[in-house]
Amino acid sequence: MDTAEEADICRVCRSEGSQDKPLFHPCVCTGSIKFIHQECLLQWLKHSRKEYCELCKHRFAFTPIYSPDMPSRLPVQDIFAGLVTSIGTAIRYWFHYTLVAFAWLGVVPLTACRIYKCLFTGSVSSLLTLPLDMLSTQNLLADCLQGCFVVTCTLCAFISLVWLREQIVHGGAPQWLEQNQPPLVPNQQNGPAAANEVPGANAGVNAEAAAEAPAPADPAPDGLPPADPPEAGQEDLNWNALEWDRAAEELTWEREHVFWVVSLNTLVILVFAFCPYHIGHFSVVGLGFEDYIKASHFDGLVTTILGYILLAGNLILFHAFASLVRFQRCRRLVGVFYIVVKVSLLVVMEIGLFPLICGWWLDICSLEMFDATLKDRKQSFDSAPGTTMFLHWLVGMVYVFYFASFILLLREVLRPGVLWFLRNLNDPDFNPVQEMIHLPIYRHLRRFILSVVVFGSIVLLMLWLPIRIIKLLFPNFLPYNVMLYSDAPGHTRQWLKRLVHAWTFTTGYMLDLHSYLFPGLGEGLHAAHQAILQQGGPIGFQAYHRPVDFSLKIVLLVVFMCVTLLLASLLCLTLPVFAGRWLMSFWMGSAMVHELYTAASGLYICWLSIRAATVVLSWMPQGRTIILIKVHEWSLMILKTLVVAVLLAGVIPLLLGLLFELVIVAPLRVQLDQTPLFYPWQDWALGVLHAKIIAAITLMGPQWWLKTVIEQVYANGIRNIDLHFIVRGLAAPVICVLLLSLTVPYTISIGITPLLGVTPEMQTLVERRIYPLLMMVVILLAILFFQIRQFKRLYEHIKNDKYLVGQRLVNYERKNGRRMSTSSHSSPS
Repeated sequence: MDTAEEADICRVCRSEGSQDKPLFHPCVCTGSIKFIHQECLLQWLKHSRKEYCELCKHRFAFTPIYSPDMPSRLPVQDIFAGLVTSIGTAIRYWFHYTLVAFAWLGVVPLTACRIYKCLFTGSVSSLLTLPLDMLSTQNLLADCLQGCFVVTCTLCAFISLVWLREQIVHGGAPQWLEQNQPPLVPNQQNGPAAANEVPGANAGVNAEAAAEAPAPADPAPDGLPPADPPEAGQEDLNWNALEWDRAAEELTWEREHVFWVVSLNTLVILVFAFCPYHIGHFSVVGLGFEDYIKASHFDGLVTTILGYILLAGNLILFHAFASLVRFQRCRRLVGVFYIVVKVSLLVVMEIGLFPLICGWWLDICSLEMFDATLKDRKQSFDSAPGTTMFLHWLVGMVYVFYFASFILLLREVLRPGVLWFLRNLNDPDFNPVQEMIHLPIYRHLRRFILSVVVFGSIVLLMLWLPIRIIKLLFPNFLPYNVMLYSDAPGHTRQWLKRLVHAWTFTTGYMLDLHSYLFPGLGEGLHAAHQAILQQGGPIGFQAYHRPVDFSLKIVLLVVFMCVTLLLASLLCLTLPVFAGRWLMSFWMGSAMVHELYTAASGLYICWLSIRAATVVLSWMPQGRTIILIKVHEWSLMILKTLVVAVLLAGVIPLLLGLLFELVIVAPLRVQLDQTPLFYPWQDWALGVLHAKIIAAITLMGPQWWLKTVIEQVYANGIRNIDLHFIVRGLAAPVICVLLLSLTVPYTISIGITPLLGVTPEMQTLVERRIYPLLMMVVILLAILFFQIRQFKRLYEHIKNDKYLVGQRLVNYERKNGRRMSTSSHSSPS
């Protein structure tokens, strides 16, 4: 039989149609997948949870089939019963979610906060009055907010504890903890391999990380003697100190309740805050250091950290004693506690203390740049210690992050193995938590000290020394004038990478270190860097040519690098500011300008100059004709971009800001007997903020014409900018709506209201209140239309629940593009 004469079959079950199970063609697909049974399609839709064809993306349509006795209009009692049922369901859900919100946002935080305060007051009366304090309404909102922070900290501590347990189980515990006990993971090494290091990951520089082979295991925690073989019973050998996370397995939101969380908060506060704080407090009081601790403005935090340090020392002694008397269960339990305390202290040191030191050192080395002194910084710290410490920590984190990013960029340029003394963040074998667990504490302290020395030396070389040279060469250039706040521009990574590559290439040939610095010919630098991630392992050692006087040339390379960094710092600190001051002098004259504005303007001028020079150099080999074509294309693109910028970033924000001030700001801030003043620049800035918020909400909301247009504009970009589409589809409709919103109320208040013969006071009232009044009318109409649409949906829902007997698949008619619900296809049986 020919293919044309073959019967049509279902695309799912591959069977023919019949009178009881006809075939439908509900989408655009043709050929052997054109037809399908309705039952097969419903099963597939239920399985795939989609409403459209996966091949042609055409949405399937069904027509409802109602009972023959359905009236043309639903009876009032049916509508009323359905409305009451919907209202009852809504009230039940509202009550449920309100109760849940009250429990999780009220009871749990309030209980946690007041238990925390009760524990740290240190009095017996506070414990006796705790039930009454729980029911007190004083400082209710403040206690709830503080309690949310306490609950967040306790949950993070609990989750971190469970995650640390997983690290120990899956990564292998230290050998001193697993002595004479089967390993948790077979064939698992006790410690991580010595990975290359990047400063900033653990914020440390390991001067011998890859040169030294790691010890197979630590003999004991930081010098403790190893335990002797146990002579206890077999249950001690099989007992595992890491099975304390069984409670965490029961932590599911279905079985969770408020009492469990309150108990967890209390337990975590007792173990991780109350005990370490009082251990440190008793030690401080005993040593007589109370005045020094209070002078730090962070006596609670410092005391708690001191308590953790003393607790770690006591755990070391307890572990040694338990190993000496051969208490195996006690030894393992104390070992696990020591790992938890050790990792906690190292995390605080690496993530908290090290960026803080970097931030303060950056501030101290840049004091002369802003005409400040240490006395000024001390006054700032005394006035706002928390804010000052946070800002310095944030600056230090940014510095560490960009330093680590620069090291990653160097790895894409240099030969693998040159930076052997720095940790590689892209190495899959690098796991900082495993290093915290396995390596002894003295190695972490040595890394920390080396990191401080290296990072501090870089700051001295690139900040303090250039400032001293600028003060010596240009006495009147510094200090920078900083009084306001602004945002600084970014940088181009590819341009920096090319610059580093050019410097390294030139220096390598000058010192005959090209073979040492760069990989072999034909090897892609960036591809070699990415191979670490794609192949699952670091690139092995690559041979290189060792020139004569290799050590001397390495020293010269380091000297050249320091001189280059010094010159680059001098250039970055002077050239943008010079250019910015020169540009601002044409506009502001001799007035003092914030140096961040001058530096931003100068950086933008430098970037434009460099970008224009690189573009022209790339065009020159193509000939004069190509250059003229490129200039024409870029000029046209710049002109279109300027027009779009004027419309989208100028006119629309100005109209939006003016409308917001007329509707919200002026009625609330200006009395009726006063004249409102409008400042276009402020209105434009306010409109820019609101335009960004409206655009973000639109992109996150449902699909409608504004979202479609904005997505299309983003997809086209600047190079493929469509001026006609933007003006017709986005700018013109939005500007028309904003202009109507501004002019219609003004026309009513100025042109129509005086014709009614109102008094001057009423005329002023109408002029000032018509904008918020019409806005309320528009909002009420929108709510009314929304309720009407919801009522129609409720009406259809009631009708379908009572009279709907089935659905029929709608065929797709290919000729006129219509869906035909009457036609179905069945083949002869």
